[in-house]
Amino acid sequence: MAKARRDAAPNAEWVLMYRAGLTRARIAELVRAPASTVAYHLRIATAADPGLRPAHEAAAARKTMVTAPGLERMQQLVALVQETGRYPSTNAKTAPERTLATWLQRRREDARAGTLAPAFKEGLAVLPGWEGKPRAEADEDRWRERLIALTEYRAAGKDWPRHKAFVTGEEHDLDVWLHTQRYKARRGELDARKAKALDTAAPGWRMGRQRGRKPQN
Repeated sequence: MAKARRDAAPNAEWVLMYRAGLTRARIAELVRAPASTVAYHLRIATAADPGLRPAHEAAAARKTMVTAPGLERMQQLVALVQETGRYPSTNAKTAPERTLATWLQRRREDARAGTLAPAFKEGLAVLPGWEGKPRAEADEDRWRERLIALTEYRAAGKDWPRHKAFVTGEEHDLDVWLHTQRYKARRGELDARKAKALDTAAPGWRMGRQRGRKPQN
């Protein structure tokens, strides 16, 4: 969706979404507009309509209403985590676990939006760190983990990971990741901090294996 101009505020669609209980951040994500622009439009709208904010809060509360099935899901989640030491995955083989993973994801979104029902907040508090991390932060952590793994891989005397059909496991994962970094670097899309970190930790990463060079592993 095209970005709305500030002099056209308030955007009627955004106002409806806000009235339906969506947060400013969620609206910005859905319409692909800067959060500051959405906030500006909604400030204009709430100033013109004193009943808009209460309507938003009431709708948000309804979205996180505590139900018997919801409480049951929470109990199942707590039992799973305490028994296995891990959180459910949306890629799990069993449908019940995938259902729990989806439910947890929604509660995390509610918590970040500030609309999580107190009963869920209190019940989930027995699981330290259940809120998880925002996607951007989680992506950064995964990137650093890959860099550390690549550094250790090379420090073990191994050549650059290969991209071959028969290659599996760590070498395959590192090669796919490294290929992505090279692609982004060639297109000028790799963050300068990440490029510098790679230059420091893994000199020669841009070129990789040289043709005709005998593999070291």
